[in-house]
Amino acid sequence: MLTHLDSQGRANMVDVTEKAVTEREATAEARVRMLPQTLQMIVDGEHPKGDVFAVARIAGIQAAKKTSDLIPLCHPLMLTSVKVELSAEGEDAVRILARCKLAGQTGVEMEALTAASVAALTIYDMCKAVDKGMVIEQVRLLEKLGGKSGHYKVQA
Repeated sequence: MLTHLDSQGRANMVDVTEKAVTEREATAEARVRMLPQTLQMIVDGEHPKGDVFAVARIAGIQAAKKTSDLIPLCHPLMLTSVKVELSAEGEDAVRILARCKLAGQTGVEMEALTAASVAALTIYDMCKAVDKGMVIEQVRLLEKLGGKSGHYKVQA
């Protein structure tokens, strides 16, 4: 059932007034594939624009907090925790893991996905001068806890 549509098929924001406040958490990931020399430059801290991971981490945190400004039908949420972790994966990729938490009436999947996506876009933005062929891939929800639908974890 698509809960963002009313009985006439029009988009609307879901009414969560009657939902219980529960602890909710979501974890999402994204990957950025790049040339091995681009990743090496990032890892070695030799990027002319500065610490790519630090800037992408801050961008992801900010994005999670602004999700309702970006996704029209998302509720503005009082997040209690946003963590964005970036790490080199192999010789040609960065893995981004974003985790969002709150005690509230609706889930934080979109906030986690937005954090991972914007962190990936920030890496692209900072590195595009040296590697325009980067690919942002595998943006996906890994796990979600809390709420009526319960626990979801991606199958490996």
